[in-house]
Amino acid sequence: MNPLRKPVFLLLVAATLLLAGCAIDTVTVAEEQQPIVFESRELPVATSPSELSVTRSASLSAVGDILIHERVYRDAQAADGYNFTPMLQRVTPFLETADITIANSESIIGGSEIGLSSYPSFNSPYEVGDALKDAGVDVVTLANNHTLDRGIPAIENAIHYWDQIGMIHTGSYLSADDRSEITLITRNDITFSFLSYTYGTNGIQAPAGKDYLVNRIDPLIIQQDLKRARDVSDVVILSLHFGEEYQKMPNAEQIELAQFSAKNGADVILGHHPHVLQPPEWISTKDGRKAFVIYSLGNFLSGQDELDRQIGAILHLDVKKETTANSSTITLQNPAFTTTFVRSANSKDYEMDLLKNVDSNLNVATKAHLSTWIEDLQFIE
Repeated sequence: MNPLRKPVFLLLVAATLLLAGCAIDTVTVAEEQQPIVFESRELPVATSPSELSVTRSASLSAVGDILIHERVYRDAQAADGYNFTPMLQRVTPFLETADITIANSESIIGGSEIGLSSYPSFNSPYEVGDALKDAGVDVVTLANNHTLDRGIPAIENAIHYWDQIGMIHTGSYLSADDRSEITLITRNDITFSFLSYTYGTNGIQAPAGKDYLVNRIDPLIIQQDLKRARDVSDVVILSLHFGEEYQKMPNAEQIELAQFSAKNGADVILGHHPHVLQPPEWISTKDGRKAFVIYSLGNFLSGQDELDRQIGAILHLDVKKETTANSSTITLQNPAFTTTFVRSANSKDYEMDLLKNVDSNLNVATKAHLSTWIEDLQFIE
């Protein structure tokens, strides 16, 4: 080929390719401009992210004081230790079905190795913890007037054993660092926090610098802890060991502290210490929430043999979490109770039973008492 004609040839080839490319682009654009025709216009309408809503729910149960008197642990004695599980068999179905079940371990489980003891200075077998775990309990509260009964060794033994069996606990700690951590459980994408405090410890003081051994009721501290709990959880469960023993209605201090706690972020307030049932109520807050308080859940398992101290109740409560792109809302629903009774015959054969199986008239009266401030309160039996 003539070298002088080569550039002309290449120019012609380039021009041809350019025209071909333009043709292809023209066809593509033309195709894209064609209207798209659907056979049906009944298609889902797109929803903006802010309008999307997801609902989650979880169920909560709680029981009252577990105070193991000598007559109770003697009845549980077995060849190789202690077995409290049979005592709880009749009420276990009402505990294990909840997503989270809470109990107040009032007598500390320091174990047989340091010597068991009863009133007025309690120390209970480790096996109490095993029975609660078997019955479906997930969380135990440890701040009460008997926490310091047997000193640091009992507290250390108890907390180590709760950890060993995988039981979540709150209210008593082995260090300031432990106390600074908020106790949390998440169920069904709902995070619960747990706080526990007591009015006192029967005059026994914690060693200097070891106030973390038990949480005491102090409104300022509770307010601070509630804020920390709200920052890391959806639902705040507050256990308060307060009130007057054997009184069937809450006193002014209980009501005031419950309202203060609800105002500062508590969603569910569980009362302990009176050893008899006190009725629940709703507390409305200025931020639009409705908190639920049961002023006393009474005794769950104990050796107290007065009739009203043998009656307890299992709380059932549903929690709904509704989440959008911008916020989440918690609603407490369907409060209900299962009334219980501690059966014993001549201080032997201790076991939990449903109150309806013991005395139907007493069951009716107990339901009426619990319904004092919530007329549509439900009962599960």
